[in-house]
Amino acid sequence: MLRRKPVETLIAESAENGTPGGLRRSIGLWQLSAIGIGATVGTGIFFVLSSAVPEAGPAVLLSFVLAAVTAGLTALCYAELASAIPVSGSSYSYAYATLGEATAFGVGICLLLEYGVSASAIAVSWGQYLNKFAQLAFGVTIPAWLAQPPGDGGYVNLPAVVLVALVCLLLVRGAGESAKVNAVMVAVKILVLLLFVGVALTGYHSGNLHDFMPLGWSGVGTAASGIFFSFIGLDAVSTAGEEVRNPRRTLPLAIIISLVVVTLLYVLVALAALGAQPWQKFDGQDAGLAQILQDLTGQTWPALVFALGAIVSIFSVTLVVIYGQTRILYSMGRDGMLPAAFARVSPRTGTPVWNTLVVGGAVALLAAFVPLDILTDLTSMGTLVAFAVVAVGVMVLRRRNPGLRRGFKVPGYPVTPVLSVLCCGYLIRGLHPLTFVFFGVAALLAAAGYLGYGIRHSRLEQSADAPLATPAPRS
Repeated sequence: MLRRKPVETLIAESAENGTPGGLRRSIGLWQLSAIGIGATVGTGIFFVLSSAVPEAGPAVLLSFVLAAVTAGLTALCYAELASAIPVSGSSYSYAYATLGEATAFGVGICLLLEYGVSASAIAVSWGQYLNKFAQLAFGVTIPAWLAQPPGDGGYVNLPAVVLVALVCLLLVRGAGESAKVNAVMVAVKILVLLLFVGVALTGYHSGNLHDFMPLGWSGVGTAASGIFFSFIGLDAVSTAGEEVRNPRRTLPLAIIISLVVVTLLYVLVALAALGAQPWQKFDGQDAGLAQILQDLTGQTWPALVFALGAIVSIFSVTLVVIYGQTRILYSMGRDGMLPAAFARVSPRTGTPVWNTLVVGGAVALLAAFVPLDILTDLTSMGTLVAFAVVAVGVMVLRRRNPGLRRGFKVPGYPVTPVLSVLCCGYLIRGLHPLTFVFFGVAALLAAAGYLGYGIRHSRLEQSADAPLATPAPRS
């Protein structure tokens, strides 16, 4: 349970990519940065304000800052580990190399909550903006029973299922093609958000920011715990470690670029939105940012353009998050933690087709039948636990393998990773009590999965008396 996978073995396995049986290195710096931005911007900013603002009031701006600081501290830790261990699997692979096999399997389950569940949450919100666009452009509305999950006034969220199906079709065609499409959609997303900021600031009223902190610091902390859902995309960058050109340099740069762009956009959009309408109006506001534009201008075209941009944006987020999930399962399948079918790559497209279809089916079911608030809190919990493990992994790897080649080192070590762990713990504390129940169930399932399958089928177990792979030459 405590056995660790040597870093040299992880790197040697990644070196096999580019062959007919492996993933293909086809992603550059800007495409990778777009993956990080694409998985992050839109994950929350298009719909999280409707739940976060009522919890904190105008002080939700501080909640965004607190979540951004936590994400920033963790991003630095990710940058170091990504430059030292440039492989697929993200924090699962990092935990396997530093904290042991059982911990890695548990982190893999946390990443299922982070990626699989968040993809479902994002897909749920897609229907809101699709409905808004259809209403403004054609005067029609998808019935609630067909556009909302049970518990939110519907029976099945059909738009979410359609979105996931389209994303999976694109992903099975190839990572390079998906990255190029995503880069275009990210550009559209940024332009649309800047349009919102420009229009919303014309109706800015400073009085809407008073009383600034009506619900106190506890409200700020509670909102920050939910808002952290909006920063999960930074982790997505490191899931592409085996499909990136020059990964030791590209991975840390892309993580930092993504963090800076995302934080600036979030703060600008939140400030413009809060200035444009009283904070009490955010509660339960579907397609909220588009509605703000419509109310502010008295015209439909700004809201129409924004709704269309949100449709493209949320497609981009869903694309990247499902991509990240498939690559984590790919790594777990290669290690024997899951059935080998998850690591099977199509020689024609260079993608794990079966893996992608399984993930897509699971995400579509969750999005179709589970309410949004449960999905977002579970995502935050899984993300925060995984982020804390990464910060601990930096300290463990520094101690156990100080001579390992690193393309980037965390500044302010060891204070930075310690602060990252503490901030993650603080945000976990603010999550809804029911989230801990669901997370406990997930932890029990993880333990059962590892003890019932992973511990016996692990490649380290199968190769206990022989080297797993020829170590890569040190440079």
